[in-house]
Amino acid sequence: MKRKFGDDATMDEIMRKAPAAIRIVLRHGMLCVGCPIASFHTIADAAREHDLNEEKLRCDLLAAMDAGDPD
Repeated sequence: MKRKFGDDATMDEIMRKAPAAIRIVLRHGMLCVGCPIASFHTIADAAREHDLNEEKLRCDLLAAMDAGDPD
């Protein structure tokens, strides 16, 4: 089952709903895990803050979420 998230989903929501996304966050050198700002930052915000390609980050997060999905 393909998972998706809206443009307004925060990094905290994504990591809580799909723990497989945490390894992608860490792989990209982001320290969103446990960060108080993760409750406010969307993917676009986080990518901009960490000088990352937003589309690459989105694709990597979705791939990890799909791979970690038992359905």
